[in-house]
Amino acid sequence: MITAIARRLAFLLIAAGHCATFALADAPALPPRLQQILSAQGISASQVSIAIRDPHSGESLLELNTAVARSPASTMKVLTTWSALESLGPNHRWHTRAYATGPVTHGRLAGDLVIVGGGDPSLTAEHWWRFARQIRATGIQSIEGDIVIDRTMYQSQAEDPDEFDGKGYRTYNVLPDALLVNLQSAEFYVRAEGGDAEVTVDPLPANLHLDNRIHAAAHGCPQTGHWVRFTTIDADPLHVAMDGVVGPACPAYAQRSIMTAPEYAFGTFVTFWRSLGGRFDGSLRLAHRPEQASLIATLDSDSLAEVVYRTNKWSSNATARMLLLSMAAEQSNSSVSAADGEAALDAFLQTRGLHFPELVVDNGSGLSRVARISADSMSAVLGAAFNGRYFPEFVGSLPIGGQDGTLRKRFVDLAPQARIRMKTGHLSGVAAIAGYVTTRSGRTLTVVIMVNAPGAEAGRGDPLIDTVVRWALERN
Repeated sequence: MITAIARRLAFLLIAAGHCATFALADAPALPPRLQQILSAQGISASQVSIAIRDPHSGESLLELNTAVARSPASTMKVLTTWSALESLGPNHRWHTRAYATGPVTHGRLAGDLVIVGGGDPSLTAEHWWRFARQIRATGIQSIEGDIVIDRTMYQSQAEDPDEFDGKGYRTYNVLPDALLVNLQSAEFYVRAEGGDAEVTVDPLPANLHLDNRIHAAAHGCPQTGHWVRFTTIDADPLHVAMDGVVGPACPAYAQRSIMTAPEYAFGTFVTFWRSLGGRFDGSLRLAHRPEQASLIATLDSDSLAEVVYRTNKWSSNATARMLLLSMAAEQSNSSVSAADGEAALDAFLQTRGLHFPELVVDNGSGLSRVARISADSMSAVLGAAFNGRYFPEFVGSLPIGGQDGTLRKRFVDLAPQARIRMKTGHLSGVAAIAGYVTTRSGRTLTVVIMVNAPGAEAGRGDPLIDTVVRWALERN
């Protein structure tokens, strides 16, 4: 699969070079303001794609290198979330189910509790606690067997969370799983008081072993940046050490992805189960649900519209990846992979008459070294969404300039007008934005800007993007 993607990417990059030459030769001159900002940032026009269009009339207001396949970073979520909304419907829900392999007598389950993951992207700690309470309400007080987790809806992820940038503990690197609880993360609250450093973990998995090696300082915050360090002991994901020097002025907490998805789901479930008065002394097993097991509880997820809202507002990679997998799972009774998700998305695009030969979806989140799409194709997606049946749900999920999500600190002067609703994207060497701008005259435009240049993500790309967006706002 990796080799095939590499070959495809190599072909697209060669094709992109030819397209760039053609596009530059035929494109109209850029407005002077844009030329100036390109020069000021040291970015070549060949490293930028721009497509500004009227989705009502199809009129193009500004185009530059629109056919070039570029890395879109997180703006790829525009394609994934819209496709999921259209193909699954905004009220689509996922279901996490619990089964018993034996009878329940006088509150005792004489068998295993089997939990089957349904790919719920909205399975927060609060929802997970509610599921434990729901099972407890069936009358079960004690689980005499093991807790069995069936996560076979999705194929096991071959990736390592550290693979992308060596920061597997960051929630943006969390891998999708059929039973992904709380993005597999916990908040570590550290308090320095009286010469000691206390650590509180929320939620605290029952199977987590934490070594607190933190030293307390009386004043300030002795360390900047990574004020505490997390270390996995003996390559055991269940055994974590924290060390560092912490003072009263240090941040209150650190959020980290910990353990593996099934170990985290198991550990937090046991914690919640016991807090509800339930008893359990067994172990975790990973296995298929036995056919004879009896259904005892079902937890319904948030709606797809709610999941899309959070995915785009806060650019959640794991949920975007799970949406792609969900599109494939809806059409299959067997375990699905990211390749199946990409095939399902391609098939959906065909039903809408959208043909993007340069498209490389990869995992659907944009957190990828190989994902590619052109500004022309992204603009077509925005146009189709604008004229589609679920446009209110889709556009409502996009960050509003100066108000919320990943745009809350940009275009702040325009915030009261709410004229900018766009998805951002940043990755090493990439800055991008895609969405809708309502001009001062009330005209809605689709705007796509992708900058693929060294340092684009670190301040060189955003000034150009912001200038183009403001230029679009002034159109009649």
